[in-house]
Amino acid sequence: MSNNNDGRRRRGDGDGDEEDEEEEGGEVAMEAWERAYADERSWESLQEDESGLLRPIDNKAIHHAHYRRRLLLHQSASSLRIQKGLIRYLYIVIDLSRAAAETDFRPSRMAVVAKCVEAFIKEFFDQNPLSHVGIVIIKDGIAQRLTDLGGSPELQIKALMGKLECSGDSSLQNALDLVHGFLNQSPSYGHREVLILYSALSTCDPGDIMETIEKCKKSKIRCSVVGLSAEIYICKHLCEETGGEYSVALDESHFKESLLEHAPPPPALAEYAIANLIKMGFPQRGAEGVISLCSCHKEAKFGGGYTCPRCKARVCELPTECRICGLTLVSSPHLARSYHHLFPIMPFDEMQHALPGNLSQKQPQKCFGCRQSLSHVNAGSTSGLYVSCPNCSQYFCLDCDIYIHESLHNCPGCESLRNTKAVDAMKT
Repeated sequence: MSNNNDGRRRRGDGDGDEEDEEEEGGEVAMEAWERAYADERSWESLQEDESGLLRPIDNKAIHHAHYRRRLLLHQSASSLRIQKGLIRYLYIVIDLSRAAAETDFRPSRMAVVAKCVEAFIKEFFDQNPLSHVGIVIIKDGIAQRLTDLGGSPELQIKALMGKLECSGDSSLQNALDLVHGFLNQSPSYGHREVLILYSALSTCDPGDIMETIEKCKKSKIRCSVVGLSAEIYICKHLCEETGGEYSVALDESHFKESLLEHAPPPPALAEYAIANLIKMGFPQRGAEGVISLCSCHKEAKFGGGYTCPRCKARVCELPTECRICGLTLVSSPHLARSYHHLFPIMPFDEMQHALPGNLSQKQPQKCFGCRQSLSHVNAGSTSGLYVSCPNCSQYFCLDCDIYIHESLHNCPGCESLRNTKAVDAMKT
């Protein structure tokens, strides 16, 4: 009480003392990252050009440069004719120990992980429509399966958002033992994977984790880890032994980028490189006004669903495996959406607008994709970049380039050229 009274007297002595007291109190009450967030750090959005003037950073060109590096890396791997697993069985292991409540990621590690996992699950099913995902959480030293392997992103996300609580220690061995038991029951033609999002700096295990890692290696389970704190030897050793990838996130954007890198199918292990035939069924959509017994939930469902072509059992979603006869059930759009992994689009060639005085070089006027003027699209960009397809020689803006390679997976110029040739052949 005496210290507080003295503090009040000092604040009343003069204006200078009052300002010093407020500054000291502000530094104590606000963390470093909070001060940086409050100041907004507007100077970081500026860069110096060749003439010494300050200009806004061209975020669009920077984003496209990151995308081009990632695209060329994937294209170089594809040029080696490396087989990829199109049917994947993936368990996402999320560390919800007390370390996930740390606030070095705003507002907390747990909140950032939940938001990025939601985006990852949607992107995963978009890239791998024939695959299945399950979620396992670690808290209080034990691992718990939150969802079974399934093909519905909505059910996975809904289950995750209802269990966001942090407590206790983390146990990497318990999580590996749990997913090992579940993935051993998955079909042999599928690729077994584990993606661990680890926040803790240690692991509290009941036994020898090296034996568990050896079991995962023998079962051909590919384990990858994305860390949120610092590099840990046991996580790095796990990834090296099982053929996975290990990375440590620097910030939220880097964490999301590292997570989304696991969405495309990875190169297949040597044991999976042998070609084999998989028997699949294409079920029909059930009538809306019919009551039938669902084999997934073991209860009566009214309308909808799909009927297995072999045993006539009802299932709720695709892709899945029939609980009665074991037949893999898919739809034809799922196979069509997996086609682009086998024959990816070649990266487009980067072009740049010529200087205003160089009139000898002919400049393209419009983007072939969105039909907007390339000079208008690149008006806010200091790079003046656009791209050209090496096959059809059509020009595209940066936004269309990203959309074509990441979402459309077909070049509009090549498709229109192919259709024109088909029409000409029919006329002749």
